[in-house]
Amino acid sequence: MIPTVVNIVAVEQVSAFRLRLHFDDNTEQVVDFHPFLSKSYHPAIRYWLDPVHFSSFRVEYGELVWGDYELCFPMMDLYRNQIEHALPLESVA
Repeated sequence: MIPTVVNIVAVEQVSAFRLRLHFDDNTEQVVDFHPFLSKSYHPAIRYWLDPVHFSSFRVEYGELVWGDYELCFPMMDLYRNQIEHALPLESVA
């Protein structure tokens, strides 16, 4: 059962775009951010494809963030290791 409130307590960078996230319920996930970042067309997101920029992440109030919240993810997406979402069928033409 997934707790109703989950926080990140520690992060380790395991490769250029992969982070091991440690949650306060003793769960951990290794999340690969490269597919999400590389598929984006938005320049503000693609900015984080630079390994130096990407490695500037931090944990703030139990959340994983970059910059002044320029890049952040919903906690449950990180907890489930599902940061990529399929497009709704009606938007695929």
